[in-house]
Amino acid sequence: MARAGTDLFPTSDVQALLAGRHGDPFAVLGAHPAKSGWVVRALAPQAAKAWVVVDGAETAMDKVHADGAFAARIGTADKPAYRLRLEFPDGGGQTIDDPYRFGPVLGDLDIHLLVEGRHLRTFEKLGAHLVRHEGSDGVHFALWAPNASRVSVVGDFNHWDGRRHPMRLRHGAGVWELFIPGLAAGTLYKFELVDAGGALLPLKADPYGHYAEVPPKTASVVWDLAPREWSDGAWMQGQAARNDRHAPISILEVHLGSWRRVPEDGNRPLTYVEMAEQLVDYVRDMGFTHVELLPVHEHPFSGSWGYQPVGLFAPSSRYGTPEDFRALIEALHQAGIGVIVDWVAGHFPRDAHGLHRFDGTHLYEHEDPRKGLHKDWDTHIYNYGRTEVRNFLYSNALYWMEQYHVDGLRVDAVASMLYLDYSRQPGEWIANEHGGNENLEAIGFLRHMNEVVYAEHPGAMTIAEESTAWPAVSRPTWLGGLGFGFKWNMGWMHDTLRYFSKDPIHRRYHHDDLTFGLLYAFHENFVLPLSHDEVVHGKGSILARMPGDRWQKFANLRAYYAFMWTHPGKKLLFMGQEFGQEREWDCEGSLDWHLLDDHQHDGVRRMVKDLNRLYRVEPALHQLDCEAAGFAWIDCNDRDNSVLSFVRKGIDSDDICLVVANLTPQVRHGYRIGVPADGFWHEIFNSDSHWYGGSDVHNDGGRQAEPQPWHGQPYSLALTLPPLAVAVFKRAR
Repeated sequence: MARAGTDLFPTSDVQALLAGRHGDPFAVLGAHPAKSGWVVRALAPQAAKAWVVVDGAETAMDKVHADGAFAARIGTADKPAYRLRLEFPDGGGQTIDDPYRFGPVLGDLDIHLLVEGRHLRTFEKLGAHLVRHEGSDGVHFALWAPNASRVSVVGDFNHWDGRRHPMRLRHGAGVWELFIPGLAAGTLYKFELVDAGGALLPLKADPYGHYAEVPPKTASVVWDLAPREWSDGAWMQGQAARNDRHAPISILEVHLGSWRRVPEDGNRPLTYVEMAEQLVDYVRDMGFTHVELLPVHEHPFSGSWGYQPVGLFAPSSRYGTPEDFRALIEALHQAGIGVIVDWVAGHFPRDAHGLHRFDGTHLYEHEDPRKGLHKDWDTHIYNYGRTEVRNFLYSNALYWMEQYHVDGLRVDAVASMLYLDYSRQPGEWIANEHGGNENLEAIGFLRHMNEVVYAEHPGAMTIAEESTAWPAVSRPTWLGGLGFGFKWNMGWMHDTLRYFSKDPIHRRYHHDDLTFGLLYAFHENFVLPLSHDEVVHGKGSILARMPGDRWQKFANLRAYYAFMWTHPGKKLLFMGQEFGQEREWDCEGSLDWHLLDDHQHDGVRRMVKDLNRLYRVEPALHQLDCEAAGFAWIDCNDRDNSVLSFVRKGIDSDDICLVVANLTPQVRHGYRIGVPADGFWHEIFNSDSHWYGGSDVHNDGGRQAEPQPWHGQPYSLALTLPPLAVAVFKRAR
C-alpha cells in the first residue's frame, strides 16, 4: 500500500477530498495522464480494497489513505474506459462505473442560455434526469449554487456521505453537475453544500425535483417524467375556446387533502387515482367547467394548505406519484373539465431543506429583510431582479402546462408582490428608484411571465388574486397592463358577503353593497370568488354567515348563489359550499358529506347544479361576462323593498335574460318590472323552488309582457316575487 503523498495521489488532494472541502474533484479523481500511461484515482470510503477493470483485466489499486482513497497506474496509450471493483470489510463487493470517468452532460449552449436567462425550460437541464451518457445509463444531477465551495450528491446509494460524489462546477453559470451511472428511478437524494467560508450547510432538497418523499420526510426522489401518451387530445384542441373570456367558466376550488377521506382506512385522503374517479364524477355531475386545485406543489406543513411550497416542480407525494397526478388531470379533461392550479410565486418558506440561504447566501431571496421577508407569513420573498430566479419561475409556469397539461395558473397573493410596502409600517420598506412603493422588479416579472405563458400556450389562462385597485391587471402588457387573463374580484366578494350577512330588515341601508360593483365590473376580466379564504380563521362557513332562522339561512344562501351566477363575471366556489357546509373548513378532515341526507342541503346542491347548467346553456349569462354590453340595470334603486332587477345579454341581440332579486322574506305580488321587448317571458329559474328547499312561490311558468312602459322600458311584467329569492326570465323567441 502506497503512502498518502505519493505521485499517485497528492496529499493535499487526498486530505481535501476526504474532508469534503475539494472544490474541483474532476481535476483529481478519474483517469489522468501520467508517465507511461494513466493514473486512476477513486474515493470509496466504505471499501477495504479496490481494482481498476479494463476490458476484463483487473489492476489492484493502492489504498493511499486509510479512509478510502485509492489510486492505480494503467499502462495504456488511450484514456481507459474502466470500471471499479470494490471489496468491503464484510466480504461483500460490487463493480461500478466511476462517475469521474465521464465528461460533462451540459453543453456550452446550455450554460450560455442559463446565464442569459433565455432557457425557458430549465427543468429539462437542472435537477435529476435519467439519461444515457457515453454508453452508460444513470442519473444526471445539476444544481445552481454559484456561491458554494463544494456541492455533493448524497443518498442511500452512497450512505449519505458527501465525500463520495462531489460535483463538477461549471464556472460560467455557477452550476454544479454530476452524472452517476447505475442509479435508477426511485433513488432518494439530496444535495450537500459547503458555503464559501467552508461551513457545511443543512442538506438541501432539489429545487427542480420532480418527486419527493412523503412529508415529514424531505428527500427528493429520482423520477422519470417520460413523455406520456396523453388521451386528452380533444380537450387540448378546444382549450382556447373553453378558457376564453366569452366562455362559461364556473370553477370548483378544491383542496385535495380534505375533499373526501377514507374513514375506514385511518381517515386518509383519497389518492390521485381515487380522485380520478370520485372527484371527476362529482364535478362532472355538478356541471362545473373547471376545478382549481389549492397548491399541489410539495410542501412540508400541511396546515399551510400548500401555500408554503418547497418543491415547486413536484406534485405532492401525499396522494401518489407524478404519473398518478397526470392521470387525474387526464381524467378531468376527458370528462370535459379544465384544471387550474394555484401557483405560489410570491414567497417561499424558511425550511432548512428548501431555498432558504440555499448556498450559504441569499440566493433566491433578497438579503435585506425590508425587501426579502414576508411579515405576514414569516416567509422569504423572491429576488425578482435576479435573472436565474426569474428563469426558475418562468420555467416552472411552463412546466405545469407542458408536463401535466394544466390549463391555467391562479397566481397567489399578487398584491403582496406589487407593493414594496405591503403589510409594512413606515421605515420597514425601501422605496423604488423613483421614490414610490411599486415593486418594479416584480411588475416586470409578472408581465414577462404572462407574455411567456400566452406565447407558448395561447389556450391557457392566468388568474391574479389581486386585492387592490391596481389598474389593468387583466389587460395586455402592450397596453400597459400586467397581462393576466382574469382577476379575482375581491371587492365584489367583500361587499356582497357583507350585504347578505345583514338582517333583511336592515338591507335597505346597505343596498349599495350590491350595486357598487357594477361601477367597475368591466374594468377587468373578473372572476367572482367565494374561496377557501372566506371559510377559515374563525370566519365560519358561508351558510353560517347568513341571518335568520334555519329556513331563512338556506333561502339567503340560495339567493346569494343565484345572484352570483347571474352577475357579470366568471364563478368560483370553494368545495363544500355548493351544498351548504355548516362548519368552518378543516384541512385535516373530510367535507361533511352526510349533510346531503338533509333536504335543505341537498336542495342547495341541486340548485348550484342547475345554476351551472343555466350558466352554460344561456349565452346571455356568460358570453359578455367581461363587457359592459352584456349588462343593463332595469331598476337598481328600490332600496326600500330590497329589490334589484337587471338584464343580461348575449352577443346575439335575441339572447336576453331578465334577473329579479327580492332580498327580504316578504312575498311581493303584482310587482311591476320594465322589460325591453314584447312577448312571453318564461320563468327559467327560481331559487325558491321546492326542489331546492324553498317555499315554491313562482309565476306559473312566466308572464306575458304588457304594453305599459315602466322603468324606462316600453313594456313591463307584473310579477310575483318569491321571498329571499332570485328569479330569471327569458323572452320566448
